[in-house]
Order: sequence, then structure tokens, then C-alpha cells
Amino acid sequence: MRIVSGIQPTGNLHLGNYLGAIRNWVKMQDEVAQTGGECFFFLADLHAISMPHDPAELSANTRTMAAALLACGVDTTKSVLFNQARVPAHAELQWLLNGTARMGWLNRMTQFKDKSGKNREGASVALFTYPVLQAADVLLYQATHVPVGDDQKQHLELARDIAQKFNNDFCEEEAPVFTLPEPFIPPEAARIMSLRDGTAKMSKSDPSEMSRVNLSDDADTVMKKIKKAKTDPEPLPGEEKGLEGRAEALNLVSIFGALTGKSVADVLSEYGGQGFGAFKPALGELLVETLRPISERFNALRVDTPELDRQLATGAAKARDAASATLASTYDALGLLR
Repeated sequence: MRIVSGIQPTGNLHLGNYLGAIRNWVKMQDEVAQTGGECFFFLADLHAISMPHDPAELSANTRTMAAALLACGVDTTKSVLFNQARVPAHAELQWLLNGTARMGWLNRMTQFKDKSGKNREGASVALFTYPVLQAADVLLYQATHVPVGDDQKQHLELARDIAQKFNNDFCEEEAPVFTLPEPFIPPEAARIMSLRDGTAKMSKSDPSEMSRVNLSDDADTVMKKIKKAKTDPEPLPGEEKGLEGRAEALNLVSIFGALTGKSVADVLSEYGGQGFGAFKPALGELLVETLRPISERFNALRVDTPELDRQLATGAAKARDAASATLASTYDALGLLR
């Protein structure tokens, strides 16, 4: 098994990022390593330039994201961690696959419609061809499996279509260039909502710092945010159905469950009947203990630019080696002289 997955470098990470995505990467890494497989995890900085961006902020965010992944448990002795820009083969293969991808396929991609909004003519070409780069990202490493959520299923289907058409058009049946990757459904990710609004996802773009727990927060800040999290005056119910219409209460119970590996029902069986005056301190202490080692390592790593660059460069060298054979075979199949 070879798993390939990428993540946008978005800067300061919060609890929702950790419980919703990064923790699953660590689980995948450990499970795949036990079977003799490999995981390639990359920071999608080439994808980031498809939208307006600040160059200094992008480079800073890429390093910050690398620090967060390492702090959360991504282990470079078990996985390959790198940023796309250090592996030119990603951009090369995208261009080579542009001859196989079809306008009609890309026109159907919902992400372009969502991100371009009403100004499609003003969107970048990179945003339109973004899915071809995503295909290159996974096909380059002969990925057997790609983690997908509901929002990425369409992109994996496109990658498979491109790979199949390329193999049919340019390869002997018994010697295809590309492996067709299969979807890998990761363990259900926790959906963490804002501490100020239980109907909105926890987000770094929220102007209120009190809406989220950052991985960089110290223990006192974590406790303060949890104690001030929006709730209602009712005690916790004994059964899950009692949380209907109580979005903020459900969010705090869900966070507790995600941290302990318990279901909402299990948490309520323990705390049902108690008010938030008792539950919030218990949740805060649990969060502090869970995040303390992550926060300490994250805060140390994110200011150690030389170490982060060393780690990313080492991973990129491994990625370039792994990508070289596929890239060479693609050039050969297309009849390009090098």
C-alpha cells in the first residue's frame, strides 16, 4: 500500500484541524508502516498559488504547517513529508497530463465553481487546472490509495480517468505507466465547531480568538476559552436525543468524545445531569493534557526555521527519488526526447 495525501498550508492550526484531519494522518502512517507500506504527505504550496496570496505569508504558513504536522506525530522515519515546490516533478507531470485531461471534465468540477464564484472569467488558469495538478500529485508516486472525504471524491475520480485515458492512449496493455488509485476512507473525522457558534465550523478566519483553541495556546488560555465557550443554561441530558437543538452543548460533548475515543452516548452516560459548571473544567483539563506535548513541540519547532527546512528538504529528496521513474516513463510514453 502506498498512500499519498496533501494539505493546504493555512498557517496557525487549531483543534478542529488536529481532530478533523491531522490525527488521522498519524494513524494512517503508523498502520501503513506496520504493513510495510509507505505514506507520502505533502504541503500543497503549488496549489495555494491558484488563489490570490501573499508570498511571505505562504512561505511562513508552509513552515508553520510542517511544524504542526511534526508536533502532532507525523514521523519522518515512517513517512515522507515535503512541500510540493521542492519537487518540480509535480508541476512537470501536471503539464504532461494537460494533454490527456479534457475541458469537459474540468468544467464539471464543483470546486472551481465554488472558488471562482460569479467571476469565473477573472479566476486564474491555475484554479481551473487545479484538479490536474491533484491528479499529478497522486499518480506521480504510483499511489495505491488516496484518503478522500466527500469533497474530494470527484477529484480522485478525475485522477483515475486521466490515468486510464493516458494508459489507453500511450501504453501497451501489459505495461501501463500509471496505477489507478483507490479511495481510502479514513476513520470518521471529528467535526469540530466554533466555541462561539455551534452551527459554524471552527475556523482560523473567525475574527474571534475565543472561537477556537489553537495548537499554540498555553494551558491557561485553553482553560479560559473552554470556560467561556457558549452554552445554554440546561444541564447535560442523559441521552443523545436530548442534545437536539443544542448545537453548542453537542459541540463540547463531541470534543470530549473525540479526545477520549468515546461516543456522545458514552460521554452523556458519565456526565448526564451535570451542568456546564462541572463539565467545562473537566473538558478543559482533558484538552490541556492532550495538547500540552503537542503545543510545546509546536511552539519550539515553528521558530526553528533551519530544522523545518532541513526536514522538508530531506523529505523532498526522498520524494524526488520516488517520482523520477514515473516522470521518465511519462516522457518516454509521449515520445518526448530528453
